[in-house]
Amino acid sequence: MPAVRKVGVEEELLLVDPETGELANAAGRVLHEHRTDHHDQPPANASTDLEGELLRHMLETHTDPTRDLAEVETQLRLARRTAVAAAEESGFAVAAVGTSPLGSADPAVSTNPRYERIVGEFGDTGRGAGTLGMHVHVDIADDEEGVRVVDGLRPWLPVLTALSANSPYASGRDTGYASWRQQVWTRWPTAGPAEPFGSAAEYRRVSQKLIDLGAALDPGMIYYEARLSASYPTIEVRVADTCTDVDDAMVNVALTRALVATCANAEPSGSVWRSDVLRAAWWRAARYGLAGDLVHPVTATRVRAAEAVRALRETVADALEDAGDVGLVDEGLARLASTGTGSRRQRAAFERAGDLRGVVADLVDRTVDTTR
Repeated sequence: MPAVRKVGVEEELLLVDPETGELANAAGRVLHEHRTDHHDQPPANASTDLEGELLRHMLETHTDPTRDLAEVETQLRLARRTAVAAAEESGFAVAAVGTSPLGSADPAVSTNPRYERIVGEFGDTGRGAGTLGMHVHVDIADDEEGVRVVDGLRPWLPVLTALSANSPYASGRDTGYASWRQQVWTRWPTAGPAEPFGSAAEYRRVSQKLIDLGAALDPGMIYYEARLSASYPTIEVRVADTCTDVDDAMVNVALTRALVATCANAEPSGSVWRSDVLRAAWWRAARYGLAGDLVHPVTATRVRAAEAVRALRETVADALEDAGDVGLVDEGLARLASTGTGSRRQRAAFERAGDLRGVVADLVDRTVDTTR
């Protein structure tokens, strides 16, 4: 593989009613209008495309694979512009956030046989799965390298969740978490920490076993936090909340690429984290974000969040240097240490507004600002 790997990003965005702030089950209408308006226009890049998701209050955007993170950022902003414009044309608004702060409107399943089958099989786990995340795809040489990376990423991923935490409110209340999305997501039977696989053959064997047992309908439902993509020669890392601020998202993208490169080149350490300890690390990351102690990704001890983040930064130093991402990451980490993650900004918006409608309005406004 080249020193600098290609990256592609998917973002899930929330549709809301601009008057009430409630989630809006309007993806079908928004997508129909968007595709009607653009059916004869060749796409300039992936950022002009929109897709639906499991539930109708969700839109998904994409970027093209590229080694240039400046281009990733440009396409993320353009993709949000596409989503905002399409939603506004249909009378709705878009918020970049990990969960819907208001939730008295019942989620609705998208009209799609596979999605309907998922909800029929998994019940409220499926109906309640309308959280919104950012998925980062990073090039790999082959599946063997990919599985080596999947195994090596295990202790580092909770730190990425802490850095992106942007979902403190859900269903009309403060959950007490910085990333409630992470807690909801792990209700799926194939989500949460996986045991080390050791080889591509074992990865495939375990994945098929989960399908055979009914824990997933197909490979697309193998919801490991880091997995081999079923469609692309990439590792797909799925641990970040959708960030309201694109600058926050880009820190996560740069660190994810650097971690993949570092794990691909690392010798096996011989140290294997137990999954129950990893669950504790995930819980601390989701509960506190950067506002409390985290689990150190090397020593597995409880430390200040800044110490865990420092360990991550030091571990990927060479990969960041190779990719030219040192400035982006260092400036971003300094900003996050000062201002906090999106969860802190949402709670500050609540203090200003006094209710969650004000939080949603702030999220919508800040999402629109990221498209400029």
